[in-house]
Amino acid sequence: MKFFVDTAEIEEIRALAETGMVDGVTTNPSLIMKSGRNILEVTKEICDLVPGPVSAETVATDAEGMIAEGRKLAAIAPNIAVKVPLTWEGLKACKALTDEGRMVNVTLCFSANQALLAAKAGATFISPFIGRLDDIGMDGMELIQEIRQIYDNYHFSTEILAASIRTVNHVKAAALIGADVITAPPAVIKALASHPLTDKGLDAFLKDWAKTGQTILG
Repeated sequence: MKFFVDTAEIEEIRALAETGMVDGVTTNPSLIMKSGRNILEVTKEICDLVPGPVSAETVATDAEGMIAEGRKLAAIAPNIAVKVPLTWEGLKACKALTDEGRMVNVTLCFSANQALLAAKAGATFISPFIGRLDDIGMDGMELIQEIRQIYDNYHFSTEILAASIRTVNHVKAAALIGADVITAPPAVIKALASHPLTDKGLDAFLKDWAKTGQTILG
């Protein structure tokens, strides 16, 4: 499974990238606003930090505008994945941009039928939003499972990018189902390494080691 980090904060991306745990980055207009940076400048910095796909989102609502914005964003760096919404206009833009050889991430997916359309349009990634479905009383993981089955049935190459990840349990469930990618905030990715028994065990080892009076480095 690939790990994408969902943020536009440069220092957070740099810190995670140094661990080797980041395969890509996803951004959106809300994250760009939160960073307080110019979209072109911050996206270029992110692309320089990670070798994998960096999703940069269009804001036009018509296909022609999305295509123009997508080309502008894709010119920033070769690892840009142009992000378009799952609307008819977005699907038309997806088809046009993928025909040009560009990576496209179709976002705001909330149904298996939408995911099927995105794959037919040639999307590189489909981004189903788990947490937002959970928020309205639906099961976000059920959607991931449905998409996985459909894509496997017909051998679509579109990768399932589980988005709106809120917890470490979301990550585990997505991995068990077979999502190709998860994108999560830095705090969730860091929390994957945490377990109270790990902390307890390490504390016991260190206390016992202190009693020996030894040092490894002498």
